[in-house]
Amino acid sequence: MNIVTLDLEGVLVPEIWIAFAEASGIPELKLTTRDEPDYDKLMRYRLKILSERGVRLGDIERVISSIEPLGGAREFIEWLTSRCRTIILSDTFEQFAKPLMKKLGYPPLFCHELVIGAEGEIVNYSLRMRDQKRAAVEAFKNLNFKVISAGDSYNDLSMLRAADRAVLYRPTEKFAAENSDLPVARNYEELKKALERFMYE
Repeated sequence: MNIVTLDLEGVLVPEIWIAFAEASGIPELKLTTRDEPDYDKLMRYRLKILSERGVRLGDIERVISSIEPLGGAREFIEWLTSRCRTIILSDTFEQFAKPLMKKLGYPPLFCHELVIGAEGEIVNYSLRMRDQKRAAVEAFKNLNFKVISAGDSYNDLSMLRAADRAVLYRPTEKFAAENSDLPVARNYEELKKALERFMYE
């Protein structure tokens, strides 16, 4: 029995922080896990900038409401969920993800939560658990699933390495070179072929 785990940002939707950085004119927020593999360090950096600039959750939510899934993502998810159990494992937050999940047809999502202050300020973040992507993959394997994973960045690496089979989806050249044993898909058609091959091997 197969189960596919997918990253969200960069695989199905644009990078949320980059979209907000561009919309708000705060270029420092363009840094993502493609640039900084230490997630806690990255989030502390983001929270500091948000506090200094007086950014509230509502400011980010307004930008997120305008974000559309990547071209072909909704159709890809429909194709995949018709063939296999599918779970999205993301390091985004519940508050960010809800409108995006609606646009994707509400696939199952495991992610984290933001801690919001009385005036809507983002004061902290709460991890569902550390290294949740790897832990989820290992739990599925313990339930006797063959796990096939796809992701694009450093925070996906433990998930990809824990899976029975893995695919890099549109990674940077650096990330692909550092993980040259993993196949690379550059579009959804290539990703479909890779996943289908793994499903039936």
